[in-house]
Amino acid sequence: MHGMHPTNSTSSPALITALRRVLRPFVKLMLAKGITYPFLAEMLKDLFVKVAENDFKIDGKSSSDSHLSLLTGIHRKDIKRLRYDYCSDAETIPQAVSLGVRLVNLWTTDPRYLDENNQPKRLPRFFKEGGDISFEGLVAGVSCDIRSRVVLDEWLRLGIAHFDEENRVCLNTAAFIPAHGFDEKVFYFGHNVHDHAAAATSNLLGQAQPFLERSVYYDGLSADSVKTLAEKSEQLGMEALLAINKIAMELEKNDAQKNEPRQRMTFGIYYYSEAVEPGRSSEKKDT
Repeated sequence: MHGMHPTNSTSSPALITALRRVLRPFVKLMLAKGITYPFLAEMLKDLFVKVAENDFKIDGKSSSDSHLSLLTGIHRKDIKRLRYDYCSDAETIPQAVSLGVRLVNLWTTDPRYLDENNQPKRLPRFFKEGGDISFEGLVAGVSCDIRSRVVLDEWLRLGIAHFDEENRVCLNTAAFIPAHGFDEKVFYFGHNVHDHAAAATSNLLGQAQPFLERSVYYDGLSADSVKTLAEKSEQLGMEALLAINKIAMELEKNDAQKNEPRQRMTFGIYYYSEAVEPGRSSEKKDT
């Protein structure tokens, strides 16, 4: 089958199982935020090429397109495009991803769709009720490839739109504007999860001095016990963070006087709990 890398068949089944488990929360996040599989697939192509190009050089030399194709399983024509075609992200985002933003932009800026207060009008659902000034007309004005019913069902699920008492479609004007602090949360999400995953990956590959990456795990607890442990974990974890932060501030102040290359570090904590699936045995682990 074209595109399959020859070594896939010999990959560790345990690694594949672990990767599926690791990726599940990210797939959940992407689906919740309207990021589709075609967009992810294109992003992964780009990431595979960039990581292979940067981290898997032979004798420190830049790899050929053929070598990158062999390493990643991605077709050479895609390798060439991703390596040498410096298009902006906006040009490569599929319509399925950008459609929602385009619809909201049209609904919130086009005078035809605004009321006397320059607020998005409440739109009837179908052409037969409002002509172009309907939700069906709005969608048709941006894309002929997707039915307005499909968009509406998804928007209702995500809370982007709702019906009023007259069954008109109303835009929740803040729906495509991140909630207060969301961009900041996304920044730390990317920073913290990357560094945690990078530490675990480095340890798994065994290519450097092992990083601290440990956890305590129990699965025979009551809800009250989990609550107690959550509170204790936050208390002790914050004490550890504050202590490291104080030391780091002092060290950074001293290092400012030194003419040496800079390095960065992350020390983090996390806590998670959920219901145990029936039939799973109780166990404890410090890993």
